[in-house]
Order: sequence, then structure tokens, then C-alpha cells
Amino acid sequence: MAIRPLSPASWALACAGLLLAAGPAGAQAPAKPPLSAADSDPVKLGLMVGSPPPADKQITFQNAGQFPNLRWTLQHMRELVPSRNVWRGTGAASELPRSERDWTGFAFDDGAGARLDIDAYAERTYTDALVVLHRGRVVLERYWAGMTPDTLHSVFSVTKSLTGVLAAQLIAEGRLDPNARISQYLPELAGTAWEDATVQQTLDMTAGVRFREDYADPTSEVIQYAIASGLVPMPPTWAGPRDTLSFLKTLKKEGEHGAGFAYKTVHSEVVGWLVHRVTGKPFSQNLSERVWSRMGAENDASINIDRLGFESMGSGFSATARDLARFGEVLRNDGRVGGLFSRQELLAKAAVESLRAGGDREKFKAGNQAARPGYSYRNQWWITHNADGAYEASGIHGQYVHINPAAEVVIVRLGSSPVAANGPAHPLHMRAFQAIADAVR
Repeated sequence: MAIRPLSPASWALACAGLLLAAGPAGAQAPAKPPLSAADSDPVKLGLMVGSPPPADKQITFQNAGQFPNLRWTLQHMRELVPSRNVWRGTGAASELPRSERDWTGFAFDDGAGARLDIDAYAERTYTDALVVLHRGRVVLERYWAGMTPDTLHSVFSVTKSLTGVLAAQLIAEGRLDPNARISQYLPELAGTAWEDATVQQTLDMTAGVRFREDYADPTSEVIQYAIASGLVPMPPTWAGPRDTLSFLKTLKKEGEHGAGFAYKTVHSEVVGWLVHRVTGKPFSQNLSERVWSRMGAENDASINIDRLGFESMGSGFSATARDLARFGEVLRNDGRVGGLFSRQELLAKAAVESLRAGGDREKFKAGNQAARPGYSYRNQWWITHNADGAYEASGIHGQYVHINPAAEVVIVRLGSSPVAANGPAHPLHMRAFQAIADAVR
């Protein structure tokens, strides 16, 4: 019997486990129950150990997204995908003073009648790192699955929120007009979905674009995006766009701009391109110069790039949990770092206040975000509108930078859940974060 070669779409679907751009409504749950967190621990499994590792323990670009390989992959993305450095600078790391608490008696209601302590929560949700700051002091810091304080971990769509902060800062500086059309800054996008979309509509993901993030449909645009951006191996017969910018130029308008929220990763890539065009510097340099090298980061971070060096500003960032906590603390402090008598402004207070204010909650309802009732989306951040005014950056497989202003708390939670979509586990994470905030406030 003749063996037919895979079509480009089928090839991409076969590799779709490494779709870094997946959003909150992304991939489906595995067909059979996955290994538990304990049994899928990459250290316990001996993944990529040896010189060379045994054949059944080897992880390559082709199998990196398969579970449980995924748990190793998210801590080693730079070994699999081309990336660019985000420099921490030459200064000393800023101190993270410690006031660690005894969490022995801590437990919270999971919403289904069970009580979970920290370890049970970590086990159920495949947590790799959990760092909690209260008033800038470390009150909880734990790691699992072989992760350490110096391990860079992929944060997927948390990247969007970093990109959004850079854009909001340019707006606060008067260098970017939120009401201007995207094509005013990026004439290359004339004739595309963004020709008549405004900067703010694109930041808030209310611009209308035909882009389906459906991983079960081999014709969906997210599959084409993944191939063009180098997020999955390129099929041998692929004849479509071969880089991110070429792909963006193929997308057409769908619906009315500003009518409602729809989560689509390509908006973040356009925002990132916009920041690059306005400043003349890529994301990696902008973030390093404006924040990472000035906030006292302990480690360099990294950002994935495509074959032409375009940075994946919707999903490609990797950093340590501690440095992500430092970044969250900058936002909690209105864009500033330092002590009472040595405060330094890294971000304009107006930029931080703009995202905290949130977006249109009625328009948000159009996005089918059942796990986030009452939320809005603003400048690439998820705004809870809860009593504490919490807001967060979120990425697939359970990545969070959660900021609770009222409780003066920053929570960084990194994970490697076998399910890409955040929706199923999101209510549990919110219960955990609120309980932690209530315990320390």
C-alpha cells in the first residue's frame, strides 16, 4: 500500500503540541488521562539525562510539545527554538527581602468540596514555580519538576502583557497615538485587517480580523501562523508565508472594529511590530533598556524569534519566576522601583493606571470567556474588576503574573499543565490566589 505524504495542514497538526501562540481557548484536553504531576516530573522520568540520553528520553523540536515531554520543554525552550537575549544589565540584582511564613495550616476551598494546601494545589495543577511577594517581601517561594530560582520558564501569552506595557508607555510618552490607525505607523498593513483599526482597538483585541485559533481545524489561521512563525516544523511541501510579518499581511478584516472583544494572538504581534517601528528597537532591547536592566533582575530573559529574526511578542518570552515577580512589583508600585528615599520611575504612572482601569466589560462578553465572568481586557492585560482590583497576565499551560493592589500582593505561578487551555483550571487558580492574598493581607 502506498504511503501518502502528510499535507501541510496535517503536518502542522501532528506537531501542534508546540503551538506557543495558543490562547486561553486553545488546545483540547488529552484523549486519555495524562500522568499525574508527580509521575510526569521530568527529573523523575530522567528526560534528557545522559550523554547521549536514551532514545526514549530524548526531546527534540518534533516531540517537545507532547506530554510529559512538555514539562521539560517549558524550562528549556532556548534549546529548541531560536531566541534573542533580554539583557539584565550590569547592575546588582535588587534585593528581594524575605519574610517567609509558615504555610503548614494554610488550605483553601477548591469549589468542589475539597480543601487544598499548597502542595496539593501544586500537584493538581502541575505547578512548576510559585513565588508570592507581600509589600515586596518574599512570603512564599517553592519549586517543583526540577525548576530552580535561576531557571527560565516559558510564559507564553504573558508575553502579550509585557508588549502591552511597552505600548502603553509609548502612549504615555506621547510617541504613540492610541486613536491613530495602525496603517499610519505600519503602511505595510494597508489592505489588511488593521488598515483602518486603531492602536487602542488592537491593544484591547476589539479590532476585527479573520483569525481562528482552532487547533482541530487544519485550515485554521493559527496553524498557518504557527508554521510561518517557526513555532512548529515547516512541512516539506509548505508554500505559504515563511515568516511572521509575511503572514500578518495576508489577514483580512472580519466584522466591525471596536464591536467586541475576541482573543487573537496576531493582535499582539502587530502591537509588538508597532513598538519596534516607533522606537526603532526590538522588544528585547526595549524591555531591557526600559525595565529589565533597571529593576534589578537577577537573570537575563529571552524571546523567541522567527527565521528572519522577528521576535514572538505574543507568546515567546521566558524568564525566571523571581524576575517576573520583580516586574509585577514594579506595576504594583505604579511603575517605580526602590525604597522610600530612592524611588526611580521605570514606567509612567499613567501607563500603569491606564491598564488597571480596564476595558469595556460589555464588549468583553463577546469573547466567550466563560471562565472569566466580570472581567475586561485592556492593553493586553486581564482585569478582574474584583473587590481588590486585581489584574493579571496569563499564558497557556498555567502561567500567571497576578497583581492584587488592595492586598499589596504579587503572585507568580508557572506551570506545565497537559491541557493548553487555561479556562478549565482558571477558577481554581483564582481561588488559590485570593486565599493566599487573604492570608497575608
